[in-house]
Amino acid sequence: MNNENPIIVGLDIGTTKIAVIAGRKNEFGKLEILGFGKANSNGVKHGQVLNIDETIKAIRTALDNCFASNPTLDISEVYVGIAGHHIKSLQTRGDMVRQRTDEEVAQHEIDKLVDDQRKTYIPAGDQIIDVIPQEFTVDNIPNIANPIGYGGVKIGANFHIITGDKNAIRNINRSVEKAGLITKDLVLQPLASSAAVMGQEDLEAGVAIVDIGGGTTDLAVFNEGILKHTAVIPFAGENITNDIKSGLGVLKTQAEQMKVQFGSALANEAKANAYITIPGLRGMPAKEISVKNLANIIQARMSEIMDFVTYHLKQVGLDNKALNGGIILTGGGSQLKHLIQLTEYVTGLNARIGFPNEHLAAGHIEELSKPTYSTCIGLILKGYDDYEHNRKDFEKGYRQVQVPDGLRRGQNAVTPEILEAEGVSEDQMKKRRNLTGFWSKFKDRIIDLFKEEEDKHLG
Repeated sequence: MNNENPIIVGLDIGTTKIAVIAGRKNEFGKLEILGFGKANSNGVKHGQVLNIDETIKAIRTALDNCFASNPTLDISEVYVGIAGHHIKSLQTRGDMVRQRTDEEVAQHEIDKLVDDQRKTYIPAGDQIIDVIPQEFTVDNIPNIANPIGYGGVKIGANFHIITGDKNAIRNINRSVEKAGLITKDLVLQPLASSAAVMGQEDLEAGVAIVDIGGGTTDLAVFNEGILKHTAVIPFAGENITNDIKSGLGVLKTQAEQMKVQFGSALANEAKANAYITIPGLRGMPAKEISVKNLANIIQARMSEIMDFVTYHLKQVGLDNKALNGGIILTGGGSQLKHLIQLTEYVTGLNARIGFPNEHLAAGHIEELSKPTYSTCIGLILKGYDDYEHNRKDFEKGYRQVQVPDGLRRGQNAVTPEILEAEGVSEDQMKKRRNLTGFWSKFKDRIIDLFKEEEDKHLG
């Protein structure tokens, strides 16, 4: 079936970086990464595209880097992530009396029910990004996950509707279009990240996905297999960097470097007598900065972010032990030391780091396993969700593309040190090693033909 699978491309337009990843599912249903490129992002603030020209430049750079990683790629359509303060969500209810009650419920009826929700009244200036069915009812039978095959007179569902500002959406679409690409679909970033780091058991147990990016912290809450709530919290990694910059009187680049290298989310865990020496500017004396002070600044802002998470969980009545899967932290900001402990302390829920390798084929470069790429990998998975449900048309065409050597990893390239730094346990290390050994047998087999999207090169 490998030749039947299209190549799907995720484009993550973030506040600090723009990433492009091309992937295709292999015969085992795992994602093989066929191309990867990134660039620094300059035109985006708090998840919103403000400077279109700068954003276009960054998208093109990321694309060029993606083509450099695999010159045989041909990219035209992309799944794009969306976040920002303007994102809102609401709950609605839709019901429909069926025309053909002698037949079982079919997909086209569900599609109509979903499409009807797109007529929901929303404030002027906003537009609907996504309509997500939660649980269905058929006649008087409640809590149906998938009503296809049921018989009945009336079908209904509760919906989670995600809306965004028209101008903000237009800016994203314009940037993508002027970079020579077509937006296949816009996907809310926390939903994309959730797809990348969450397994079926997490969905059933109930989890809150907290994606700490550069400009926003995105939240998606799942319980009893259903998406219960989404939110965009207006604080993230950049706020922490700016707090360090102003609090310690250093340059932004120095603040970022200190945060990544020496930062901790728990001041109690920082050594009281440890100092960082920052070279002085233009002949000024060097600065001594206390690691404890640095941790105090990070902890204050991170606690605030986690207070927002708790507030949103309370809003949907899931701040108690209802979320058995706890909190899954992902995104670049999740790599801060001691963040798990702070999250557990503030929210009262168990926490862990979510790596996007849940759905990745083994043998990819280690870089792609970082939580930083959860959104981008999740966008590809969301694209596959569309493809598998035939909700969007995919161009038919055939072309052969192989996983380039630059994106492969040698079987023994994952060192225990790397895994330890990622917070991976010994048991997980063994499992990963076994998996890598298993998949490596298939790594060099010829990759079949696949469906190619519309032929359109970057201008």
